[in-house]
Amino acid sequence: MDSPDLPRAALRGEPSYVWRAGQVRRWEMILAAADGREHGRVLDCGCGIGAYLERMETHASHAFGLEYDPDRARMAHLNHHAVVCAASEHLPFPSNSFDLILSHEVLEHVDDDRLSVQAMLRVLHKGGRLVVFVPNRGYPFETHGIFWGGRYRFGNIPLVNYLPRRLRDKLAPHVRAYSAADLHTLFDGLPCRPISTTTIFGAYDNIIARWPLPGRLLRTLLQGLEHTPLRGLGLSHFWVVEKI
Repeated sequence: MDSPDLPRAALRGEPSYVWRAGQVRRWEMILAAADGREHGRVLDCGCGIGAYLERMETHASHAFGLEYDPDRARMAHLNHHAVVCAASEHLPFPSNSFDLILSHEVLEHVDDDRLSVQAMLRVLHKGGRLVVFVPNRGYPFETHGIFWGGRYRFGNIPLVNYLPRRLRDKLAPHVRAYSAADLHTLFDGLPCRPISTTTIFGAYDNIIARWPLPGRLLRTLLQGLEHTPLRGLGLSHFWVVEKI
């Protein structure tokens, strides 16, 4: 992958450019969470260049992507995906349009995450499911970089998310990190019920590419922690909610 566009990476993160073990694992989790809804009308809300949307198209009767960044929306559309360029807080779809919506590492970047969740629930059918991945504040690294000395510094920065929120948000004003309590508050009072609320570790594909054996051992160890109380240190929250 080329060097990231740092201003864009700061504001909107980096989409999935390649399909590796981490994406395969998350896709399998999405399919299990969908419980058959992937065969209906689906929306990838914040689709990037369309990596997950491409897989959704192989199952869905109708698959749509929404992407805020015009260049990325254009790239996804060039791959023959049905993509609209808009903000997730103001989805340009009628109410009760979709059986399944994916929000993959997107809510941390939007202007108003509560409004975005409300909009996604609005366009879901009753009984439809919203699948959400967002960064976990308990993870020992801030993976979206920080601002320091007036400059954006890209990369994994240790312990930032453990600082008091006011200081953490001063270093990383461009991205949210969520505790479990934050997510409960985010969905509180909305017309949905939780189906699954857990935390997962990454696949560490970049480490494995450089150091295959140590990297695979690390992945096995950390993903094994998902079945213990130490899952609270995981990379991302994985939530599935159903509209009621």
